[in-house]
Amino acid sequence: MRLTRRLGLLAAAATLTITTAVSAAPTYINILTGGTSGVYYPIGVAISQLYGKIDGARPSVQATKASVENLNLLQSGRGELAFALGDSVSDAWNGVEDAGFRAPLTKLRAIAGTYNNYIQVVASAESGIRSLEDLKGKRISVGAPKSGTELNARAIFAAAGLSYDDMRRVEFLPYAESVELIKNRQLDATLQSSGLGMAAIRDLASTMPVTFVAIPAEVVEKIDNAAYQPGVIPAGTYDGQDEDVPTVAITNILVSHEGVDEETAYQMTRLIFDNLDALGNAHSAAKAISLDNAAQNLPIPLHPGAERYYREAGILQ
Repeated sequence: MRLTRRLGLLAAAATLTITTAVSAAPTYINILTGGTSGVYYPIGVAISQLYGKIDGARPSVQATKASVENLNLLQSGRGELAFALGDSVSDAWNGVEDAGFRAPLTKLRAIAGTYNNYIQVVASAESGIRSLEDLKGKRISVGAPKSGTELNARAIFAAAGLSYDDMRRVEFLPYAESVELIKNRQLDATLQSSGLGMAAIRDLASTMPVTFVAIPAEVVEKIDNAAYQPGVIPAGTYDGQDEDVPTVAITNILVSHEGVDEETAYQMTRLIFDNLDALGNAHSAAKAISLDNAAQNLPIPLHPGAERYYREAGILQ
């Protein structure tokens, strides 16, 4: 009897240990951003700090090539939250192969629409580039291959009657590398998609005279994608930029996937909107994030956890 009782106690202890281990399993939240010199990364770092408040959470931040890579990583379960451009999210959901998606990414779920990206075409003043047409015969960088930025470049050039073949040289480089090559007179211009006040362009504009090239509204209207809307880079956003610059605006979306449990997604959403001031302090672009617009015009379904938060907040019926 004593042996039987002892074995029973040991079994109970083992069961308790296993149960405790399971209940204490950490919740990993890997946040997929973009290049460290862009806007996604500092906002992602700020979000990771907020997510440390989730019981048992272990947040981390991963620098990536941004939208297209992020969405593919989410589909494969290698991240829990990602920044992505709205047009890339739509292409991912529909499996547009030319945009970098071999099949529809049906596991994706939206957390929130956030702030706009603005297409920023900046050229060295000495290059003589003043318009999109002036890019012909010039050296330009358009972001990493099949990144959200590069897909934007293709769409805008096509609407303006241009192609990569019109350029003297096209490089596929992210923010910081593009800017360094312009500083070194190895490139004439770069097209980048980012929030306003992006660090790399601020650095370039403070280092040498530059020109911000307009993307006229009539060009934007020719792009067959509702995610592209006319926008403006306000005067004074960068050193030496004394006038408003017409351009393209595209909404950024925070995306998760169906494998993230509802309660975690609910907390992820709640902490963002409970701490908008902290995100705005991380980067000025985040000051445009608004709860009123967060669940509108999304090209993919909301995550059930995010949907629950928006219903409680009264912005969904």
